[in-house]
Amino acid sequence: MQSPGLEGRDDAVLPFAVEALDVRGRVVRLGDALDVLVSRHGYPDAVARVIGEAAALTALLGSSLKFDGRFQLQTKSDGPIELLVVDYDAPDRLRAYARFDPERVAAAADGGRARSGELLGHGHLALTIDQGPEMSRYQGVVALEGQGLEDVAHQYFRQSEQIPTRVRLAVAEQFGAGGHGYRAGGLMIQFLPTSPERLRQGDLDPGDAPAGHSVGEVDEDDAWVEARTLVDTVEDHELIDPSVGSERLLYRLFHERGVRVFEAQGLREACRCSRERVMTVMARFSPEDRRDMVGDDGRIGVTCEFCSRSYDFDPAEVEAEVAGGRV
Repeated sequence: MQSPGLEGRDDAVLPFAVEALDVRGRVVRLGDALDVLVSRHGYPDAVARVIGEAAALTALLGSSLKFDGRFQLQTKSDGPIELLVVDYDAPDRLRAYARFDPERVAAAADGGRARSGELLGHGHLALTIDQGPEMSRYQGVVALEGQGLEDVAHQYFRQSEQIPTRVRLAVAEQFGAGGHGYRAGGLMIQFLPTSPERLRQGDLDPGDAPAGHSVGEVDEDDAWVEARTLVDTVEDHELIDPSVGSERLLYRLFHERGVRVFEAQGLREACRCSRERVMTVMARFSPEDRRDMVGDDGRIGVTCEFCSRSYDFDPAEVEAEVAGGRV
């Protein structure tokens, strides 16, 4: 195993391959980036943990796409967390937002630690790939039926990509001399056989199958069973412990088979909101709607749901820019 530079750090995704098992995968560690995501809004612990899982999963999936664009995870449901959105903007930006009912969240936790499935409830999870205005968007939708985000990810790959996949996610709040903060970690492996024998066993194409494309059921190939079993031994603390870097974790799991790591990709919390973007959104409303936005102070105030940044506008200037076609 070689050291490309970021593999031992937080806020990075490390791709890897175990060629003897025909497995590809990624490990993600989130530290300061996640803590900023949740601290901006003062989310209760139960909500912060679900955001941590969702951010780790989004980073695992989004960082595997080879394009300049956006990958979004969004849930809408009847649970205490009614809406959850995590955006991954290539190559390294994450932002997140959750809308929830504080009383229902507190009741679900009830002095303990509620599972993500209990907080999300029933509804749907959508995974959207947006490659820009010149390309068509792709969206995969999975039903939420009280299961956690790990199980939702497995369901998505079974029905959409039809690639054997195993995902592990973990979140924790850590305390130290400097205070406390949230950390999250994730590990994803996928079985992508290249040998003719294994391809015949599973009738599996080594690339991503298009949504709705029917392929045969994948047999329990010995290599995949071994890889999946090894990943199932990973404990939550191994995914978030700052003393257990991504390389060390991979060595623990796959050293007997040999594991190769690739260049790590850094991650950071960053919102793409701007005064110009907000103005563009306001221009889509009717003049009457914009008048209704004016507050008692005679100004239009807009706060970004993701980063909590506030924007202040003079209504006359807004109308002038809209009339002049500058937005």
